[in-house]
Amino acid sequence: MVLADLGRKITNALRSISNATVINEEVLNSMLKEICTALLEADVNIKLVKQLRENVRAVIDFDEMAAGLNKRRMIQSAVFQQLVKLIDPGVKAWQPTKGKNNVIMFVGLQGSGKTTTCTKLAYYYQRKGWKTCLICADTFRAGAFDQLKQNATKARIPFYGSYTEADPVVIAQEGVDKFKAENFEIIIVDTSGRHKQEDSLFEEMLQVSNVTGPDNVIFVMDASIGQACEAQAKAFKDKVDIGSVIITKLDSHAKGGGALSAVAATKSPVIFIGTGEHIDDFEPFKVQPFVSKLLGMGDLKGLVEKVEELNLDDNEELLKRLKHGQFTLRDMYEQFQNIMKMGPFSQIIGMIPGFGSDFMTKGNEQESMNRLKKLMTIMDSMNDQELDSFEGAKLFTRQAGRVGRVARGAGVSNKDVQDLLSQYTKFAQMVKKMGGIKGLFKGGDMGKNVNPAQMAKLNQQMAKMMDPRVLHQMGGMAGLQSMMRQFQQGAGGKIPGMPGWKDS
Repeated sequence: MVLADLGRKITNALRSISNATVINEEVLNSMLKEICTALLEADVNIKLVKQLRENVRAVIDFDEMAAGLNKRRMIQSAVFQQLVKLIDPGVKAWQPTKGKNNVIMFVGLQGSGKTTTCTKLAYYYQRKGWKTCLICADTFRAGAFDQLKQNATKARIPFYGSYTEADPVVIAQEGVDKFKAENFEIIIVDTSGRHKQEDSLFEEMLQVSNVTGPDNVIFVMDASIGQACEAQAKAFKDKVDIGSVIITKLDSHAKGGGALSAVAATKSPVIFIGTGEHIDDFEPFKVQPFVSKLLGMGDLKGLVEKVEELNLDDNEELLKRLKHGQFTLRDMYEQFQNIMKMGPFSQIIGMIPGFGSDFMTKGNEQESMNRLKKLMTIMDSMNDQELDSFEGAKLFTRQAGRVGRVARGAGVSNKDVQDLLSQYTKFAQMVKKMGGIKGLFKGGDMGKNVNPAQMAKLNQQMAKMMDPRVLHQMGGMAGLQSMMRQFQQGAGGKIPGMPGWKDS
């Protein structure tokens, strides 16, 4: 069973508790049976599933529960906490230190996506302002250096390797010495993988480790191989001190339960997960938000962090105009650029409460991204007057020749330009309405700043503008209002240990 199905099945099981007229042992056992079956089908280790069941049963004692206690919330909270415990070894992840040389060594079997993941990690830190580099100490696999070189060049990351030197230990040492001398902060060493856990691989791994003195050893685990992950993880842990784990190929369509539960064998925290082949299909792994997203509860904190990375607060001019309900075509263009920077659509959508990680398929994601690029191409053909005018679409209506000129320049039809202007008009109308709501752009809790009647009216306006299928997916008007409340409050409707969960 893939992760998306696992999330749905567990969520449905938890809802059965909410829908039950009476909460008793029979209802609890039925729910636990559903959850355990789903976990086993997703390749989670049977011992860990049994432990989860026992831990939940130990917390819930109907005879000892005081009258008036919300049994539904206690059961849902206990399940959530045990799911978190299932994939959390309770070890604090290593963090690099700014301004010093941090050597990170990658290990894992061949085919796990190790070389690609090296580039993703270097690119992740590079975007955050670190001085990063890559070293190819894999001389076993033909084409390994070419692959790393190609990836690094595309991401503009300095790299080191050799076509003539056959000893990976020599290459690793030379590369680390070179980049340390040049004051690089993140020095990533890619090592050889094998198809099997061969002694020669481990011996080579130890030698590279000895000469480079890594601050962190990262084990790359392939989510697609199921329960075999556990034996793999134990074998590596016995030979080298694994400090962190990165799980690859863990998108919503992966059967990743085996990999997640195998983390217990390493006693090392998962620090990142790879969710696709592209360089930005990569996200920091935090257990509670991951379980929240799996159950369709979103990750508002992660979404806020994504937005904060864009430094939108630096654009004081835009914020000032938004307060007055002013929004130009150029502003819309810049917001599209921000969306592109935030990362894959499916990753962002999954952070919004009510949207499961499987809400947007890879095909739909590509389609949406292509649509966005097409709209930006049309705006690229507009002149400064058109982009900066507060009149927006009216300017094109008064002078119809502008539409034809922009269409020719962008290589699209007049209708495509009209569609863009129509979309922009809707954006601008919403911004104008938001600008008129007193307190919306103040800091702090919007729920306290904004008049509830005005907020409800804004919700209704948003609902009219949305695709009916999207609105239905969110649970209709009630779902939209719930989502808006959660955005306004930061993480509304909390149950202890279950961010964003609403008890029905």
